[in-house]
Amino acid sequence: MLTQFEHFAITEMMGKTDSPPRANGSLCFGSQWERSSFGIALALAKNGVFEWDEFRDELISTIKAWEDAHPVDRSTWNYYDQFLAALEKAVVKAGIIDPEEIRAVLAA
Repeated sequence: MLTQFEHFAITEMMGKTDSPPRANGSLCFGSQWERSSFGIALALAKNGVFEWDEFRDELISTIKAWEDAHPVDRSTWNYYDQFLAALEKAVVKAGIIDPEEIRAVLAA
């Protein structure tokens, strides 16, 4: 069951360019990391680390940048790759983590 905030966040995104993948009306995750990323973003916004609308704007910008970089071949498209990239930008902007820390974790 979704909390009121989670319901708001999900319905806020429906029908927009940053809308998460859905199957039969439910959110569709291809793997656990996608589900975790979505949950982390919701939790951080719910706890006031960043505003959901600011995150959504970052996600839209990240998706547009990917689309601009891949105008013809979009075979590598994955919504949650873009979602995670936007989440990384949001936590850096919020001062939770330094970009170097992210790079170090990814390299390990």
